[in-house]
Amino acid sequence: MSNRHERVAEEIKKVVSEALRTKVSDPDIGMITVTDVELTKEMEIATIYYTSLNDNREEVEAGLDRAKGLVRSEVAKEIRIRKTPELQFKYDTSIEYGHKIENLLNEIKDK
Repeated sequence: MSNRHERVAEEIKKVVSEALRTKVSDPDIGMITVTDVELTKEMEIATIYYTSLNDNREEVEAGLDRAKGLVRSEVAKEIRIRKTPELQFKYDTSIEYGHKIENLLNEIKDK
């Protein structure tokens, strides 16, 4: 990824995090953390990875889908780029995977 892509992705991450914290009041979303943003080469689609304290992923995904328009408009207001990318939200499983690996390593160590 180019420097520009990285900078834009980081700005989108900041704006989306702030918008979800302050502008969106959907109780289904609850407390989520934006962990990463990936942009397509043409910057047409931004994939936003998140984790959530809410155990029901379906409710969180539905809430984020409902808030997508509001969040995208906040990105358009805050970041000066020619075309605001479409937003896609995906649950970040890397933290769960890390915990699984850590538990396996602890089991091996205990033996």
